[in-house]
Amino acid sequence: MTTTLTFPEALVHIAETGGGKRRVSAELLDPLRFISVRQCETAYPLDLIQLVLDVKGPLWVCDEIARDEDENYVQKKLRNDLLGYLPASAFASKTILDFGCGSGASTVILGRMFPDARIAGVELDPNLLRLARARAEFHRLGNATFHRSPDAKSLPDELAGFDFAILSAVYEHLLPDERRTVLPEIWARLKPGGTLFIDQTPYRYFPVEAHATGLPLINYLPDRWAHKMAVKFSRRVASGETWEGLLRKGIRGGSEREIQKILRGKSSNHPPILLEPGQNNLRDRIDLWYSNMDVRRYPRVARMVKYFAKTVQWLTGAVVVHSLSLAIRKPADPDLPPCKGGPRGI
Repeated sequence: MTTTLTFPEALVHIAETGGGKRRVSAELLDPLRFISVRQCETAYPLDLIQLVLDVKGPLWVCDEIARDEDENYVQKKLRNDLLGYLPASAFASKTILDFGCGSGASTVILGRMFPDARIAGVELDPNLLRLARARAEFHRLGNATFHRSPDAKSLPDELAGFDFAILSAVYEHLLPDERRTVLPEIWARLKPGGTLFIDQTPYRYFPVEAHATGLPLINYLPDRWAHKMAVKFSRRVASGETWEGLLRKGIRGGSEREIQKILRGKSSNHPPILLEPGQNNLRDRIDLWYSNMDVRRYPRVARMVKYFAKTVQWLTGAVVVHSLSLAIRKPADPDLPPCKGGPRGI
């Protein structure tokens, strides 16, 4: 049996394939429009597929499903980026904040990775939260809860005292004033001895800005010129796009120095400690970045890029990779007794 749903940009066909699986395919009404994935198979039930379509639209339905179900997508990166720094046992029975959880793929993955932990997903968009809760219900996750942020610069009042905080593919989408406001708040609510993870964020000074524009060298231009070049030369950017809109799409990425500066500015009692990967045969952040790459298509090119990054690090001390995967420890406070009882709200 096949169900067909009509959208302005596509017809979506959902066919039962047996074994509890369904094939989702998007038939574009504009055949010249590019989309990377038009067909996928999923274990999602029909009502959950329809909710993904309502929230994300037909052009992104397979990408959104893959974020949860494809082991080589978000799950691979989260596993590498967390377990490259700490063993899985470090997360057992702990509390984890998933800030900017979006439609819940990262929260669901964390819930599966650490079934004994308590995960709190935080998101501003109520439609994304609706999808996130439906996902968690489908997977029967009992260790994940979802909370709506009051605004882009703050956390819900009921959340405090978590052991780990994760910003997964989030930091680059925060505007500069939001970064300077919400990051110290997350840091303040992180327990002493806890760890903040910032991953899947494009490196601000990588030679190619691949996240929002696909243009080379634009990362080194002043804001005004970067805006002009993006509008004029990038096929991804509409002619009337504003600079704030490009910032929201992640054009400026992030850097280790910027993040540490923000945390140091209002956290003199708990200065950030940048960790280096040491688990799973990883020696540094270049190894971690390489572990997240899909090297099957161009293995030689990938190895050359890795060796180039290693050489730059050896010569200058700088880590020049496409995306950040940072773990930042909040030092324990020797003047305070150990915390007793659980945190509020998680």
